[in-house]
Parts: sequence; structure tokens; C-alpha cells
Amino acid sequence: MTYAEAYEKGKNILTEAGIAEAGLEARLLLEHVCGTGRNDLLVHGDRLVEDVQCNSYEQLLTGRADRIPLQYLTGCQEFMGLNFAADRHVLIPRQDTEILVEEVLKNLHDGMEILDMCTGSGCILISLLRYSNDCAGLGVDISGGALRVAEKNAQNILSGFSGKVRFLESDLFENVEEMFDVIVSNPPYIPAGDMEGLMPEVRDYEPRIALDGGEDGLVFYRKILEGSRSHLKKGGMLFFEIGYDQGRAVSKMMRETGFLDVQVRKDYAGLDRVVFGTRSFA
Repeated sequence: MTYAEAYEKGKNILTEAGIAEAGLEARLLLEHVCGTGRNDLLVHGDRLVEDVQCNSYEQLLTGRADRIPLQYLTGCQEFMGLNFAADRHVLIPRQDTEILVEEVLKNLHDGMEILDMCTGSGCILISLLRYSNDCAGLGVDISGGALRVAEKNAQNILSGFSGKVRFLESDLFENVEEMFDVIVSNPPYIPAGDMEGLMPEVRDYEPRIALDGGEDGLVFYRKILEGSRSHLKKGGMLFFEIGYDQGRAVSKMMRETGFLDVQVRKDYAGLDRVVFGTRSFA
């Protein structure tokens, strides 16, 4: 089978399975198996694909047709220009979360200590450390499986940052002892009643523990705000990713907890995505 024939076969399989971007994903899976690039389909479409590669490709297509997310099949996802490992223990890093990282970077100074609560793949903390100077960070998660992924990502991306990043298994602040200049979190924020209506890729494969935000989707914001009293330095900043309709509620909670200059930032679609504020000195 030629490269172009394999691609067409993959595109047809994914189209029949109802995958919205069937052509793109068929190409990405083929490139993953063959170690090729995006131009190979045009330039080398007549090259033969080895039988073992065809078999691997067909297995991945079957998985994708069953709605296993592409990133879990390839084992990676780009975020902030960096390549992160991803598996079923972690949420897949998303472009919207880059808004959160960018807002934190605007407020980071040399030597700051960062806490990334609900770190998952570590994409937020690792990106912050990769693009800042002399900062150090702690990533916290209740999932040991997620922390193993985060540690792998730190080793791959922060190879020259030895000692600047640590990870801790903890139920929120339970095992955290230090104080921090910045706390950042993309916590579970989907209301429990909305979980069954999610896309099957998310509902059936991404970790529920990283998605379910309780009855109103705000449970973890309340808990993190409460814990921040003991772990955020006076004058320190707290940053949250939020759901599109949670800006007003989370902002109100932050002000009631004593945070000043609380602001909301929108994502690329014009929806509320980030809320942040500064802990008062009182």
C-alpha cells in the first residue's frame, strides 16, 4: 500500500466513524506511525508503507474510531510550543489553558516560588518554568498516575532545570507545607450534572477526577481559595482557569476571600477563561 492510499483509507474510516477532522487526524496518525512530516503526503505519496506500519496504523484508526482521543493514541500533545507526554491519567493539554500560562508569565519575577494545584500533566508549571528566569515550582495532584506523567514531562522539557521543579501527591493542600508567591490552578470545574453530555472522547476517556467540579462546578475553587490563606504569601497572586460561565461567580468568591484587583481574561473565542487576583497585605 502506498502512503497516499493508506491516508485515503484512514480518512474514509474516520469519516465513517463521525470524526469531525477525519482528514487531518488520519494524516497525523500516519505521520506518527511512519515518522514522517506534513509534506510527505504531497511529495512522497507514492512511497510504499511497510506492512508493520500499516498494521500499526490500522490499530490506531480503530482506536480513534472508538473515540479514543488522538493524543492518547500518539502519546503526546503540543502546548506552549513544547511537546508534552499525555495518557489516560491526565487531561489533554488544551490551547485555552495557554491563556492561563500567558497571564501568569506577565506577572512572574525572577526567583518566584510557584504552586501548581491539580497539576495533571504538569504542562502549566513546566511551561512557566521553561519560559521564566530562576523560578521554582511545586506541582500537586491527588493522582499518582498523573504525577508520573508530569515527572516524565519535567525530565524531558526541563532537563537543564534540576532542582527547580518538584511534584507532590496530595489531596489539595493536605501535604503542602510551604508558602508561595504564585498559586495557579486549572481545577475540575464541570458541574456533575453536565458530565454525561460531554463529547465521548472526554466523557469516556479523560480522567473524571480531573473534570468533575461537583454539583455547581465550583467546589474546588472554594477549597483552593480556603487553602490559599495558609500557602500564598501576602501580596502573592492566585490564578484560576474557569469555565466559560464561571467568571462572575469565581470573581465574587475571590473578592469575598480578600483578594484585590480581581480580573477576568477571555480566551480566543471571546469567552471568560481566566480569573486572577492579589492577596491583600492585611
